[in-house]
Amino acid sequence: MLRDALEHLVKGIVDRPDEVRVRARDSQRGEVLEVHVHPEDLGRVIGRGGRTAGALRTVIGALPGGRRVRVDVVDTDR
Repeated sequence: MLRDALEHLVKGIVDRPDEVRVRARDSQRGEVLEVHVHPEDLGRVIGRGGRTAGALRTVIGALPGGRRVRVDVVDTDR
């Protein structure tokens, strides 16, 4: 559910919504949601000073689910 919500939010921000991918994986510290977007949309998702990424983390963290979730924006150019 959280993965789908994050994907929906990110698709509303970017210019290329068809290229948005959110991958969920488990880690020792809880679930990790990795956001993959087109390289030209990376700045839109991170935002000035990381504000957009921070807002996405806040919204996802506030959704019901009762578990720890970390949101990472992945740079696919590397």
